[in-house]
Amino acid sequence: MSWLDQVKDQAEVLMHARSLMEAGRSAAACQTFEQVIDTTDDPYSRADALVQRLSALINLGRTAEYTTAVERAFEAARDLTEPYLHGHLHALAALAAHDHGALDRCVTHLVRSAQALTAVEDPDRETAWGWHDLAMAYSYLSFHGYALAAIERARQLGAAAGIPDETFAAPGIRLRNAVTLDHHGDSDGCLRVLRDIGGDLERFISVGGGERLRPSSLCAYGYAVARRAALGEQTELPAGISAAALLGQGGDGARARDMRQLGEACLAIAAGRPIEAMTRLERLTVAAETLGAAEHARLRSLAYSRAGDHPAAHRADRFAFRLAAQRNDRLRDVYVDGIAARIDHEELRREAARYEDEALTDPLTGLPNRRRLERYVAAMVGRGERAVIGVCDLDGFKAVNTAHGHHSGDLVLQRIAGVINRVMRRGDFVARFGGDEFVVVLPSAGMAEAAEVGRRISAAVQAEDWASLVPGTPVGVSVGFAEVSGTAAGLREALGTAFRVADREMLRAKSRPRATLS
Repeated sequence: MSWLDQVKDQAEVLMHARSLMEAGRSAAACQTFEQVIDTTDDPYSRADALVQRLSALINLGRTAEYTTAVERAFEAARDLTEPYLHGHLHALAALAAHDHGALDRCVTHLVRSAQALTAVEDPDRETAWGWHDLAMAYSYLSFHGYALAAIERARQLGAAAGIPDETFAAPGIRLRNAVTLDHHGDSDGCLRVLRDIGGDLERFISVGGGERLRPSSLCAYGYAVARRAALGEQTELPAGISAAALLGQGGDGARARDMRQLGEACLAIAAGRPIEAMTRLERLTVAAETLGAAEHARLRSLAYSRAGDHPAAHRADRFAFRLAAQRNDRLRDVYVDGIAARIDHEELRREAARYEDEALTDPLTGLPNRRRLERYVAAMVGRGERAVIGVCDLDGFKAVNTAHGHHSGDLVLQRIAGVINRVMRRGDFVARFGGDEFVVVLPSAGMAEAAEVGRRISAAVQAEDWASLVPGTPVGVSVGFAEVSGTAAGLREALGTAFRVADREMLRAKSRPRATLS
């Protein structure tokens, strides 16, 4: 078989695997993607299979495998120039980061996904699915306006590619929008959205009987009907169709399983069986991402209310409202952190722009690199000026790469660069020396001033919210300082001595006991 025939066969296998996923059979699709990964020599087929496998893992809720799957997919796609592939991958990485609770990393992936998908010059069916997955990521993060705009883009591209309208109807996105309104006290607004979802279901059934609706969509439609009933408003469905039957059509996805269990509680509330509903709710554990952290508490409130226990219903409702507010507070924190990081990055870029030669700038952090550092110190010593240099080495960085992958390691290095640059004095110089080592230069400073700078660096690193970026992996910094002075004649010797002393002091700092940074 020729190489071209092999690629065609792999394309057919990948298409079959995608159809399995659309049919709600993510486990079988995952196995098929793994076969392609193990056998293909084509870099595009391998990267596509790794991206699609990540999508299947997210559908199945196999969170323990996310980190490795994301790392493998980014590694395979790194040297490929297809914008769609990177857009789709960043959307899925955003979902994975969200499931791990790393909201700032999730937002970063969302932005990069939108940029990559927008850059696609000839959008097609694959691009439409990329926008679909980006819309889902927006929705799970409660960016409902962005989610609706992205799914509309997916629907437009899908229509141009001949994809049926119901494929990208996205009832799950509008459903999360609806329950969010209810969690914040707007039950009327929730019901309006649920009615619109029900109207779409009736339209699709009347046109084609609903056979072309995806299993995950059927489950979302079922929950919309059940949730509407739990709020006291029944829906007339065509003969032979019920909310319970729709809920049972979700396939093997983790989100569908959660929705099915919550939907059964909704139906018990609607049927006047609040004790059964509360029993179901007490027994089940669902992911907060499925319909929001407040949904479980809100359903308990509805069950208590149906049972006539209004004080308990009020307490549960207050708890649901508090959970919804906490979510908004966390999103605001991420927004503020993002603005701070953007300011740091802009400052670094302005500093780097002073040097026209790109070879003097570290591309990852935007800081001057080792070559620029050596030129800077050489010029300073050559003028007979004195200074203190500091060597900053990260603690726990190897564990970050091991536990979260090199992509997360890059994010840590970028943040550390911003943190160090932010706390330096006016006129100080910061560079990335290599790996996880940074060097600071304090012109006209003494060791007492250097010690104060070192304390500021350590305190700033300790104050960072590393748990949201690399959960469970502490990050710290050790700093050592040394004075450097001399003349142009003894320049090399002076520099070498100062760096050795600073490096030795850094190692001493690393060996001293201290509180764990996280």
